[in-house]
Amino acid sequence: MQSPDMPIEPLPPTGISKILGLCEVLDDHGGKENIYRLSQDLHMALAELLLVLKAAHTLGLIRTPDDDAVLTELGKHAITDSLSEKKALLRQQMLKLSLFQAVVSLLERKDGELPADVLVEQLALLLPQEQPREVFTTILNWGRYGEIFGYSRETDHFYLQKRP
Repeated sequence: MQSPDMPIEPLPPTGISKILGLCEVLDDHGGKENIYRLSQDLHMALAELLLVLKAAHTLGLIRTPDDDAVLTELGKHAITDSLSEKKALLRQQMLKLSLFQAVVSLLERKDGELPADVLVEQLALLLPQEQPREVFTTILNWGRYGEIFGYSRETDHFYLQKRP
């Protein structure tokens, strides 16, 4: 997988449900809350919360001025829209990310499907400072939610979802 002109940013290793849960909590708090207070209120270690905040920020669902987390208009839609609209919104945001673009490009060059181990090897080359299995798991979980990627346990293949 060739490195594109723009740098590839790793994804924070956290799940979509935690990201959306954070958005819901922020909405419950009027759309804004102090990060340290959030950590206490959620009984979540600050390090874990920071991963969720970074992920939500990466997807454009929150802003993080100073020590606050602020829900964006996109973040509000991510928690109020229907499930299909929410998935479409997150898919659109994911496809703006350089890592998703690189993986989609690789899969398109390989007829939309690759053995999972090959993709893990490519991720190790693309993001040498990261744990490739962790990156694989995160991109698969996010991509499944956004209906971008799929994975077959029977064949151990990672693939592009077919869009109608």
